Amino acid sequence: MLHTYWRAAQKVQSKAWKRRIGIYARHFRRIIRPATRLACAAWPSAKTGIWWVVYCAACWPLAAKDAIAAVAPRMKAGTLVIVNPVSGGGSALRAEPLVASYLAAQGRAVQFVHSRSSEDVREQAANAAASGYRYVVALGGDGAFHHVIEGVYGTDAIAGIFPAGNGNDIARDLGIPGDPVTAANAFLHSKPRALDLVRVRFNNRRIVHYIGVGGMGLDAEVAHLANTRFKSCPGVTRYLAGTLWTFFREQALELRAEMDGVRWAGRALFAAVANATSYGSGVRIAPEAKMDDGWLEVVLVGEVEWTRLLEALPILLTTGNLHFEEVQRFRCRRVRLEAERPAKVHGDGELLGESPAEFEVIPGAVRVMAPVERES
Repeated sequence: MLHTYWRAAQKVQSKAWKRRIGIYARHFRRIIRPATRLACAAWPSAKTGIWWVVYCAACWPLAAKDAIAAVAPRMKAGTLVIVNPVSGGGSALRAEPLVASYLAAQGRAVQFVHSRSSEDVREQAANAAASGYRYVVALGGDGAFHHVIEGVYGTDAIAGIFPAGNGNDIARDLGIPGDPVTAANAFLHSKPRALDLVRVRFNNRRIVHYIGVGGMGLDAEVAHLANTRFKSCPGVTRYLAGTLWTFFREQALELRAEMDGVRWAGRALFAAVANATSYGSGVRIAPEAKMDDGWLEVVLVGEVEWTRLLEALPILLTTGNLHFEEVQRFRCRRVRLEAERPAKVHGDGELLGESPAEFEVIPGAVRVMAPVERES
């Protein structure tokens, strides 16, 4: 037993702890050892058992108390929240003290850190997962959550999101409330849910992932503009502005697609590859998509007149049940997209690269805290 205590002391590397163990040892030598010798002389057959029982009863409670006190400061909080200060035009930064106060009032051990860039979000998430955090949460938008997912993929960490971005499409699909504090409350009552990821391979062998909706063509250009030229526009208006800007300046693609061996070719404005129902702050491009069914929903949108585009927008922002002859839908597990010229490829609103690209679903690849789905 003394040997075990000394080894624990060496791990903690605390002089105070070693001194306290020394006191216990001296107590043992001066008081407990003589007492046990007398007991053992009276009852020789019980020598070994009495020796250890008396010692443990006398010393273990104090030693355990000090061991817990010594180790406790070194234990990590169970949850790391990565705050993207620029999400939602500063909404995440303003929400941080409110979320922190709420979680503290609930007795939850949480650590908050700020990100400096998209790459920093991914790196901090990966480091948190590697160092033993059980939950890694993004306080920000879909982009911040995208990089948290990239960071924790392949680990035992569970991802979460307190939405504070402009779109918050992924949180909406998962049934997570749009208010960060309400989302924190939902987080405490949620359960881990295994969700699919979309793996994207480029010709240069680069591999990236996303969890919501991605694709190539006009919608990728719009996502890029929404994060640059029209970044200051609120909510869905920055995506609408990007759509009109791109529509009148970019030509349709000569698109070639292969979906689980089925080939398609023709002129298209864009191709969406969806694991979730919506993107662009509520544009329901694939209303039948589910994030845990092991399938991709591919939506190919051909050339349309601008009046037709205006007719489609209200439908996409409500039900998503767009039954235009220019829109074709496919369900598959893998799709390869290429065009006559390089075209931007995006996922979760983040620019991922340029075509050609291959998209493949990875079933149940990550665990995310989400409210329990009610049976209908």
